[in-house]
Amino acid sequence: MALDAGLGRPPSPSNTGIKCWPDMRDYTHGYQTGYGNLGNGQPATLFSSYDQQTVDTHFQWMKTYGIDTAALQRFNPTGGEGPTRDAMAQKVRSAAESKGVKFYLMYDVTGWTGMQSEIKTDWTQKMKAHTASPQYATQNGKPVVCVWGFGFNDANHPFTADACLDVINWFKAQGCYVIGGVPREWRTGGAGTRTGYTDVYHAFDMLSPWMVGAIGTAADSDNAYTTYTVGDEADCAAHGIDYQPCVLPGDVSARQRAHGDFMWRQFYNMCRAGVQGIYISMFDEYNEGNQIAKTAESQAWTPVDSGFLALDEDGTACSSDYYLRLTGDGGRMLKGQIALTAVRPTQPMTGDGGGGTPPATDLALRRPTSESSHTQVYGSGNAVDGDPNTYWESANNAFPQWIQVDLGSAATVRRLVLTLPPSAAWGARTQTLSVQGSVDGGTFSQLAAPAGRLFDPATGNTATVTLSSAATARYVRLTFTANTGWPGQLSGLQVYGS
Repeated sequence: MALDAGLGRPPSPSNTGIKCWPDMRDYTHGYQTGYGNLGNGQPATLFSSYDQQTVDTHFQWMKTYGIDTAALQRFNPTGGEGPTRDAMAQKVRSAAESKGVKFYLMYDVTGWTGMQSEIKTDWTQKMKAHTASPQYATQNGKPVVCVWGFGFNDANHPFTADACLDVINWFKAQGCYVIGGVPREWRTGGAGTRTGYTDVYHAFDMLSPWMVGAIGTAADSDNAYTTYTVGDEADCAAHGIDYQPCVLPGDVSARQRAHGDFMWRQFYNMCRAGVQGIYISMFDEYNEGNQIAKTAESQAWTPVDSGFLALDEDGTACSSDYYLRLTGDGGRMLKGQIALTAVRPTQPMTGDGGGGTPPATDLALRRPTSESSHTQVYGSGNAVDGDPNTYWESANNAFPQWIQVDLGSAATVRRLVLTLPPSAAWGARTQTLSVQGSVDGGTFSQLAAPAGRLFDPATGNTATVTLSSAATARYVRLTFTANTGWPGQLSGLQVYGS
């Protein structure tokens, strides 16, 4: 991001390759650009994707917002960018391992003339080594590899059906699970796909049709559901192939996003079709305005001379992490952790100011969580899913333990409502706990001192913690040091601004 293709010159209004501006507040280092200051007077800096801290930040976001896996795009590695791409693979591996997020390799064969032989050499001599990472994604016990670009009917993808089949079968012979990034018309036929490639498509273990550029409204998504998704899923099922269609947030500069309604309609359509996975396009593609990574939320956070739109371009205020939160909820709906719904559960803003949600709102509902530990299937996400019968439970016979929720942005915190399942089977117990808050996730301050909190099914198994004064926090953590009934437990962690 720091330097574009303009001969190493800093980006500026006359020398740029991006369509919108990232939110830079989570990066420890930024590079000065040739743009004027942001609307709030701060200098206009950009990150460099080559910095390990940038990669770490992006993987931390994935972890925080419940995004399971990253696909590392790898273009022709035999050209001048080869050493850079090799180094990025190692940086991604390091970040995936340190943050606990899966990753896999996606070869984009666009314009790769010597692809048929060179892709095999590259895998054997370089990329296969990364499958030794405990965070390298596997499916059915096999390392995942995606080959994006077979069957597209343009000059940048001239590969014959035989050449494509050779590559697919070679990777499968190496013990890989092979995903195909293919044209959206792979099954229906049309100008975007070459004829005679049916056997190529059916040779993959999973198909992931491309949709960027084809849809831009919720109505377009409904049409694609009827035209492509339903039939694609049926065809894949008939051939024993997994199906992973593409969901996109929309181009900010083209005003496609509709404060999340466009993206959520796609999530709804994919989930009601029963797909096996969803590919998000893209995580950090600011050059196409199609990123879910944190983005300027208003003109206060864009350079004054850039002309870039912000996430509030349609008049609805959206926090910079909105599309990360929306993606997390889409993943939960795919997994059945929240009900199938055509109405997005994700509010554009968090907090109680700046046009966001009112302070009567539970700021923690369906927000990303983390924990010191959990036992069996009782993870921390259960405490914010809105279901009173699911719960978080820490490891047995070990204190202290903690559970934490990320509100998405700094918000006023005044009151916490803590619950256990209302069933009488959950007998009365006292949990000793304290409350901490942080605006950056690193430095925490005490919001409520350790105290015994009674949970009694006779009174709803609820304990309310009211702070002595309102605090500002993005991250709210509860630390448990004792429980007369069991280890640390919560079925509900609700946070309110008043």
